[in-house]
Amino acid sequence: MNFKSTRQEAVKRLNHFIDKEILNYNTKRNFDFGVHDRKNVSCLSPYVAHRLITEYEIIKEVLKKHPFQKVDKYIQEIFWRIYWKGWLELRPQVWSDFVDDIKGFEEDEVYKKAVLGQTEIQCFNDWVKELKEYNYLHNHTRMWFASIWIFTLNLPWQKGAEFFMKYLFDGDAASNTLSWRWVAGLQTKGKHYIAQAWNITKFTNNRYKNVKLNENALSKIDNRDYKIKALSIKNDNTISDTLVLFENDLNIESLNLKNYNQIFCFILSNEKRKIKIDEKVLAYKNTLIKDQAKRYEKIKIIDEKLFEEICNSTKKFDIIYPSVGENLSFLNNLRKKYSLSFNFLTRNGDEFCWQFSNKGFFNFKSNIPIILQKLNLSF
Repeated sequence: MNFKSTRQEAVKRLNHFIDKEILNYNTKRNFDFGVHDRKNVSCLSPYVAHRLITEYEIIKEVLKKHPFQKVDKYIQEIFWRIYWKGWLELRPQVWSDFVDDIKGFEEDEVYKKAVLGQTEIQCFNDWVKELKEYNYLHNHTRMWFASIWIFTLNLPWQKGAEFFMKYLFDGDAASNTLSWRWVAGLQTKGKHYIAQAWNITKFTNNRYKNVKLNENALSKIDNRDYKIKALSIKNDNTISDTLVLFENDLNIESLNLKNYNQIFCFILSNEKRKIKIDEKVLAYKNTLIKDQAKRYEKIKIIDEKLFEEICNSTKKFDIIYPSVGENLSFLNNLRKKYSLSFNFLTRNGDEFCWQFSNKGFFNFKSNIPIILQKLNLSF
């Protein structure tokens, strides 16, 4: 399984999936047939996580060729990413607390064996190796992995989420953090996900049998209560002739770049990150940026040190909104340090969709027809 670092590859994968495989998605999506047989899922998440291709673009292309009723599960899975992002935007303290929590856990022998793939659970060990080698796991496998980590190995969910963020090409502050919380039973209080041996056997096509798991664990408890915070993203037409974008939102196809004299794009080094990522993941992100820069000559690739130097003289920036996570935290620190003014440019549709993330996904899902109509995504 190879993830080429170009938008061209993302579009090619999407078109192939729409034309050849998507109608089998509803019935086959939960099967993990192994790294060499992924045709039952689209494998677009590494591109979507960096918005080399956007969620809305995918939905529109899918519904051009197929009626919603035949592809509803796939459309819902794409909307999950938007929902998670909106949920975290409305409760940004969850991210801050997650990052702070990580510092307080000791990496004991159980943890060390887990991250080395040296537990007594063979399927788990194989998934650790697969994650490190391919930087990707099937979504159903991620759920099993997280459940085993939390309820059988009895490790903190925060350290598991950190481990995924380190190695996944599609690591995303919202989807990753909140999915781990969901498995633990913290997103919907008391409703957790327990991996079961029969389920793993069935959906790995009998590759793993008689897996010894704790199937009777209770939900984890966290008494912190997160109130919804109103969205307050400054989003004017423009305040600057300098545009800044980060590696987690690289889609510039839909932007009018004529008004910008300078376009800076960069990826935070591990020195500036709260959660360190693997060198292979950093390299993947850098290759994505280079591909975009090849196609748009105005883009200049810089690092955070050069950007800080620029902030000594330039005080106003238009910025493609990076959402709650590492990049936004970095910007907020710079804003205070250099007295900067940021105009965040959000994607068409994001803020409209995020308003429906105030409750659970069932509420969001009930509003999908409204979203499709409002954003002209259905045909």
